[in-house]
Amino acid sequence: MTGPADSVGDRRLTPWNGRVAHVSLRGRVAAERFVEGEPAAVAVPLADLCATAGGARDRQLLMGAAFGVLERRGGWAFGMAGDDGLVGWIAEAALGPPVRPSHRVAAPATHLYPAPDLKTREVARLSLGARLEVTGVDGAFARCAAGWVPAVHLRPVDAPEADPVTVAESLVGTPYLWGGNSRDGIDCSGLVQAALRACGRPCPADSDLQRAALGRPLRADEAPRRGDLAFWSGHVGWMADATTLLHANAHHMAVAAEPLAGAAARIAAAGVTGFALHRL
Repeated sequence: MTGPADSVGDRRLTPWNGRVAHVSLRGRVAAERFVEGEPAAVAVPLADLCATAGGARDRQLLMGAAFGVLERRGGWAFGMAGDDGLVGWIAEAALGPPVRPSHRVAAPATHLYPAPDLKTREVARLSLGARLEVTGVDGAFARCAAGWVPAVHLRPVDAPEADPVTVAESLVGTPYLWGGNSRDGIDCSGLVQAALRACGRPCPADSDLQRAALGRPLRADEAPRRGDLAFWSGHVGWMADATTLLHANAHHMAVAAEPLAGAAARIAAAGVTGFALHRL
């Protein structure tokens, strides 16, 4: 587990809760214990990462996501997500031992079955980006520790998608959910993160962090194009082409495509500022 070197002060990125801290923060924060952390992984289809134990959701983690546990307390585990370093609390029951994923869910969603038979009753739904260690194949199904998944919905983890906008477009109609990261519900930054991760590209969890980390602002003489990111204060979306914005938004309460001009006017009328386009 690797700790951040320059994030003290941002709760989301500082692996420290007053009692325990990651060893990278020794000498920088006061804590009763400094620990390296215990590797674990999400063992359920979807788990909330919360600001406090049992508190508000910051983000969601999908099956197979790595999580470094710094403390276990009252049925909750405090630690740091392996993909983006986001810090928070996750239900201890949602975690299992670390895994070595071989495949990821490449469809918007798929089902997990108890047997390699599509007529059996499904036991769970997995979302785009869930990671599995495939241990065998039986006909059209791939076996993992949790059950059987249609092999057509999987891709090797080392075979990324080419176009993040195409990935994002596959989630059109997904309900809007604050802090969501799945086909069952997703928010603006979750849509950007899901699309970039499918393409094998790292991406922070929240729109302000994405704005600071992803791409560069367009120059005045550059026209928008497919794959650019449109940022406002607290919001982000994909440019599907020079004039169309694709974003998870509370106006439609879904992932939707609409003219950028109309969306920008509506957002500005709501008092939101800070518009900028970034090129990856």
